[in-house]
Amino acid sequence: MKDTGGGAPASPPAPLVTMRKRRPFPTYILVFLLPAAGIYTLFMIYPLIDSLRVSLYAPEDGRRAFAGLANYARLLTDSLYAPRFWAALRHNFVFFAVHMLVQNPIGLILAVALSSRRLRGRVIYRTLLFMPTVLSFVIVGFIWQLILSPLWGVAEGLMQAVGAGAYFRPWLGMEGPALVTLSLVSVWQFIGIPMLLFHAALLAIPDEFVEAARVDGASGWTTFWRIELPLILPTVGVVAILTYVGNFNAFDLIYTTQGALAGPNFSTDILGTFFYRTFFGFQLQLGNPTMGATIAGAMFYIILVGVLLYLFVWQRRVQVYEL
Repeated sequence: MKDTGGGAPASPPAPLVTMRKRRPFPTYILVFLLPAAGIYTLFMIYPLIDSLRVSLYAPEDGRRAFAGLANYARLLTDSLYAPRFWAALRHNFVFFAVHMLVQNPIGLILAVALSSRRLRGRVIYRTLLFMPTVLSFVIVGFIWQLILSPLWGVAEGLMQAVGAGAYFRPWLGMEGPALVTLSLVSVWQFIGIPMLLFHAALLAIPDEFVEAARVDGASGWTTFWRIELPLILPTVGVVAILTYVGNFNAFDLIYTTQGALAGPNFSTDILGTFFYRTFFGFQLQLGNPTMGATIAGAMFYIILVGVLLYLFVWQRRVQVYEL
């Protein structure tokens, strides 16, 4: 410390204290979020909560009385509802399995093919493959009914032209293949969604990774299996859970092609059509809002279990790579 000439030693300078101002809350975010949040709450969250509430009540003496889980027990065990519920649930799993085993692998193959720089006209192919996705369910159902009709459809003629006419059957009118046929029609319509998701994930992989593998002598299959597929596993999980949620919410295609009875003989009945008949009634069957809400609640819980498994099992095991 330096002496100033006979006086008291000079005190060290006080440290500079910088007060960092707290940024004000960006209120403009609320301006953008509140309208969307309000609309979503009004048309999605509130009806869902109200449906779950209605499922806990049962009509009694002209009014609704709290019944707890009695409606769910009735849905699972009653001779009127249980056979249709378990059959519809089984059909939903078949519907989902066809999409998982056919739609998503084909979507991945198409994405890999479209990611190749050697392929000319990739934009045109992407557009053509995605076009069925934007079509209405009514149009898709009507078109495929015309194609597969044994009376005036073109499917039989096309199969005869390639020498496979003996294998033609009225698939939509047969109990066995009707559900699988409609599942494949749905695959044809929505193949563009997993294709684009996988395609975007593949394009996000740096070219250096693939080029380094080729320099090391890796084949195209080895490069895909060892490098590209591990890097897009998070996208694979996203596509799988979107497929699960979409298939267990399915209704439109079955209804437009087979009607509310999901014929023939309920062989294409899924939870969506079962809910429709129960809630609104159909032909001589009267609607039952409480049991309809119970079916909707069961659909919600089934979807919720799948989403939780995805969040707590798949996402924790899949490693996300920083590219």
